[in-house]
Amino acid sequence: MQRLGVDYSSIKEESVTRRYVTNEDILPFLETVSEQFKVTIIGKSVMGKSIKMIEVGSGENKILMWSQMHGNESTTTKAVLDFINFLNEPNETSVAIKKNCTLYIIPILNPDGAEAYTRINANEIDLNRDAQNLSQPESIVLRNIYNEVKPGFCFNLHGQRTIFNVGDTPKPATISFLTPSQNVERSITSNRIISMQIIATMNKMLQKLIPGHIGRYDDSFNANCVGDTFQMLSTPTILFEAGHCPNDYEREITREYIYYSLISGALAIATKQYVEYTEKDYFMIPENNKLFFDVLIENAHLIHEKYEKGDKIGILYKEVLVGSAIEFDPKIDKIGKLSNYFGHKTYDCSKKDELKKLNAQIHIIEALK
Repeated sequence: MQRLGVDYSSIKEESVTRRYVTNEDILPFLETVSEQFKVTIIGKSVMGKSIKMIEVGSGENKILMWSQMHGNESTTTKAVLDFINFLNEPNETSVAIKKNCTLYIIPILNPDGAEAYTRINANEIDLNRDAQNLSQPESIVLRNIYNEVKPGFCFNLHGQRTIFNVGDTPKPATISFLTPSQNVERSITSNRIISMQIIATMNKMLQKLIPGHIGRYDDSFNANCVGDTFQMLSTPTILFEAGHCPNDYEREITREYIYYSLISGALAIATKQYVEYTEKDYFMIPENNKLFFDVLIENAHLIHEKYEKGDKIGILYKEVLVGSAIEFDPKIDKIGKLSNYFGHKTYDCSKKDELKKLNAQIHIIEALK
């Protein structure tokens, strides 16, 4: 796809794909880009794995971004590598970003969690609930870099489950954003407004690519969350959530949209384009809802007598690490009328062709027994 004057296929870092992404996977990439950009070890994980940071650009606008704080949220890491490839290209946009910004990019903050494919770190602590206690080495690494760099902006990069839809629509939330709150009252402070303006800039771009698939994450305050803490320290902070695209369980399509978002957000900061927007533009983005199942089975009574007439079955996939790949294990989440829910795949057992397709899905049939 041709965007921003560059063909994405020429930018995409093909050496790192699919859902399972570890330090070892990105090491060859980091060794290559170290010839163009500064790559440093900024600390160690609980298990002694290196946490690395890439420094790009020389501008006065300092942007600190980190990915895989949760080890099983790898989509934004892949997009970050693509973004770095883009910055290494001699085009008008990349030149403007590097001239006006200095980017400090941590591709994997939680390498132990990445290797185990878990949300938590090796001490079974959620790093995104450790911003106040700073009990973990990875949390301390991030805070030390924050204190050292004194960024003007923070990009907190995450991934969200397949359950999220946009508002009350049947559209999955492929990308979601949040400007974290900095107090219980969720006050609209000056630094939150800047975050909102940058998000509004990215949203306008994304609406041209995936209209209706951009959501706004809940802004309930939690001082233990890193984004809320950095917002409390008066740094405009943006939470990125990489969500689901139809038939994209490896998150390779979503990866591309996160890549565009990173370029759009950094360029908005470099050119101060975001001042064209207001907090009202941010609040026009519909809030996320949780109305999706991976599989929704209608008229389930026709496949087994234990289900009542009219019952629907909502199935969610459990992500399981098998070797170096992620398998998607179906588990029943809800049974009932489920009238307001949607399915990424829907099978109506009253229709012979759909029942035939369902019966071919052995792994799903096994979960229903």
